[in-house]
Amino acid sequence: MNIGQVLEQLRVDYPEVTIPKIRFLEDKGLIKPERTPAGYRKFSTADVERLRYILRMQRDHYLPLKVIGEHLDAIDRGLEPPPIEPVVPTVPQVALAADGMPSPDSFARTSNLRLSRRELVKIAEISEELLTQLEQFGLISPRPGTGHYDTDALVVARTARELADYGFEPRHLRAFKTAADREVGLVEQVVAPLQRGRDASARGRAEDATSQIAALSVRLHATLVKTGLKRR
Repeated sequence: MNIGQVLEQLRVDYPEVTIPKIRFLEDKGLIKPERTPAGYRKFSTADVERLRYILRMQRDHYLPLKVIGEHLDAIDRGLEPPPIEPVVPTVPQVALAADGMPSPDSFARTSNLRLSRRELVKIAEISEELLTQLEQFGLISPRPGTGHYDTDALVVARTARELADYGFEPRHLRAFKTAADREVGLVEQVVAPLQRGRDASARGRAEDATSQIAALSVRLHATLVKTGLKRR
């Protein structure tokens, strides 16, 4: 099979998998598809099952690639892979609009999720060092007064981990935080007159406007980035 056919098979159970993800796993030496004389990848059924194992260990057991590699090495040598640690509690999926953009509801929604530092590191599949750096650059912080981390911290941590696969370090991500702070300032500036209203519904209108404007600003930002990349 070629890489497109493999992707089609895997997406039935793992819709988040992408071609760059498969190539990345190959770069890490976890899969080794054959190559044609022209250099094209040719995947066997065994390669696909190996990919399924990797994706299942990541999704269901939150294992880092290094540990998964140790499992695969054991299997390749005819051994039983090491026992898997108990699965930590699962967390809700972040709700996104159908087009992949955050909806206004996602900005208004509150989450009761509370993760300890150890749980955040485990679920996000990051190191203590990376979490410390993300905190130093203001990208993640525990909820005030609790020491626990919420859904947003989890999303930032996971995204930082995925960007790290492409060479991004926390210091590079500071630019995203700066840009986000500017957008927050603009939203607050527009909503401020609504918050000063004296009638009982003023606060509700301000909260609705904040959610709507935030969703629109993210849509605009994402589209401008996509447009800019197309021009290169």
